[in-house]
Amino acid sequence: MAFAPEYVKYVLNENFEDAKELFLAPLMAIHYAHLVMLARQGIVSRADAHTLRAALDAVSQDDVRRATYDGTCEDLFFYVERLIASACGGPGGDDVAGRLHTARSRNDIDMTMYRMRQRAWILDLFAASVELRRVLLGLAARHRETIFAVHTHTQRAQPTTVAHYLLAVIEQLERDAPRLRGAYDRTNRNPLGACAITGTGFPIDRQLTAELLGFCGPTGNTYGSIATVDYLLESTAATAVLLAGVGRFVQDLLLWCTSEFGYVRFGDGFVQTSSIMPQKRNPVAIEHARAIGSKALGQTQAILMAVHNTPFGDIVDTEDDLQPLVYAMFRDATRAVRLVAAAMATAAFDAARLEARAGDGWTTLTELADTLVRDRQVPFRTAHAIAARLMSGRQAQPDRPMAALLADASRELLGAPLEYSEAAVTGMLSPRHFIEVRRTPGGPAPEETARAIAVSQTELDADQSWWKTATDALASAERRLAERSAAL
Repeated sequence: MAFAPEYVKYVLNENFEDAKELFLAPLMAIHYAHLVMLARQGIVSRADAHTLRAALDAVSQDDVRRATYDGTCEDLFFYVERLIASACGGPGGDDVAGRLHTARSRNDIDMTMYRMRQRAWILDLFAASVELRRVLLGLAARHRETIFAVHTHTQRAQPTTVAHYLLAVIEQLERDAPRLRGAYDRTNRNPLGACAITGTGFPIDRQLTAELLGFCGPTGNTYGSIATVDYLLESTAATAVLLAGVGRFVQDLLLWCTSEFGYVRFGDGFVQTSSIMPQKRNPVAIEHARAIGSKALGQTQAILMAVHNTPFGDIVDTEDDLQPLVYAMFRDATRAVRLVAAAMATAAFDAARLEARAGDGWTTLTELADTLVRDRQVPFRTAHAIAARLMSGRQAQPDRPMAALLADASRELLGAPLEYSEAAVTGMLSPRHFIEVRRTPGGPAPEETARAIAVSQTELDADQSWWKTATDALASAERRLAERSAAL
């Protein structure tokens, strides 16, 4: 069949190049695993299995990657199949080569390749998020006493600690972990053996090929094995949630880098100066992280749009043209997360400056109201009003003692003044006092953040262990496949 030159240029050539980069290695692994299974089940003879294994060994992946598309075959699968047939050689070589395709189809081969690559990309993103958590935990441990003002609705709100803020980001990343683990588990299922749609009449062993390729087990329904993309959408959704969370953190970092805030400073290796303004210290690494992460988030939406409202079956919308986008999404998401982790490893917070400004803008006024409730049993709503009047009074009479202003405000609302010393009122409004009394589980008191850091460290250790187990299992399966195929 001669393909139209436009089809070759705009589709087949592009797909061939993408497949060489992304799917050649898993395709060859599938060939080996399928051959081992066919020989084990007696579907091909021992002699033919030996010839086919030697032919597979003769295929140079480096040579394939250097090959250019010439239009004589449809795709990478047929290109490699031609190489295998050539390597079988001699009389009947094509017949022997043809036996390798017994009890399988490009449909189940494609779905198996996609899942093999996707599981590796999930593990890469998981590792990047774990590294970011490790860096942030180290910062949190060093800044349990570092007090600064945080914002709600972009306005100064209350003091907290750098550790308390970072722990909020860390816990969000911790929740990303089970989402990615779940996506990995449902991706790491073997479709091989589903064939085109309905499986096969040959006595194949899908569990064996699953084990040889490092899968947790085979997929179920053979139609669904080649039709479903929910496993892809699950990992895409998990990636989108992670990126949205990291992006909000990155936005704060960029604001904190400004001279107006001056909360954080990154190492020289993560900033650039201006070509005309020598005083500039631009946090370009964090800007790049935001841009790359935003691009990856857009790619997650493109994947969803590409597959929605497509027929439930084998169709190119979920295959050749989509898979490079899937790869780009995972690559860019992982780049963004790793870049943030690397930059945060150099982050420096000026603790003295932060605490000195933490009480600006009446950020501790809630604690004054809380103290009136605790000490004098004033209803909170009334205490809130007293605190608001105190603030108004101070703005109108900035030189008047705070204790006198509090007495006036309470007299107006309670009919009698609440008497406190000036030192007591100053203590109520102290940012450090504000932090120390907030021992609520999950709160900013240093002893509470110490507890939370220990819990998060345990979570981190468990997730690192899971990642190592998963990656070791894939490496073990690769070795097992090499041994079993060599034994042919």
